[in-house]
Amino acid sequence: MEEVITRRLKHSIEKTGQGFGKLPDAIFVDGGITQMRAAQNAINTYNLQLPIYGMVKNDKHTTRALIDENRKELPLSENLMKLITNFQDTVHDTAINYHRKLRDKAITKSALDNISGIGESKKQLLLKEFGSVEKIKQSSIEELQKVKGISKQLAIKVKTEL
Repeated sequence: MEEVITRRLKHSIEKTGQGFGKLPDAIFVDGGITQMRAAQNAINTYNLQLPIYGMVKNDKHTTRALIDENRKELPLSENLMKLITNFQDTVHDTAINYHRKLRDKAITKSALDNISGIGESKKQLLLKEFGSVEKIKQSSIEELQKVKGISKQLAIKVKTEL
């Protein structure tokens, strides 16, 4: 949390008019006092005075209130509650999608990624033709050459490196 907020503030301070632009008027954290302290540490790095608000959850992990740096609960209107819920949903969706993308990328990695001359398209063609890296290892140089874009030299390289 501290690192993310520090980067955000640094970007606003050092690159005025670009990206995030001006500094925020306040910082809202989707958590309690620990995340608020992390945000305060980031703010202190730049000697800024920004209010920080933490989201207090109920037993069902739904935000029921905001607290300030002094742990004082702030009353919330229905419209403000809807806005906060919208913020949380958007942030959670972004985080989930980011982690899915990382997971999907890790799943599609293979030993073929480390062979120069084998890009994503040739990798896909090889895997489509043979079904797995293990079956590519077991195939002959002649069989590999039957795949579009795989020359004899590249087939030899694939066999050698696998």
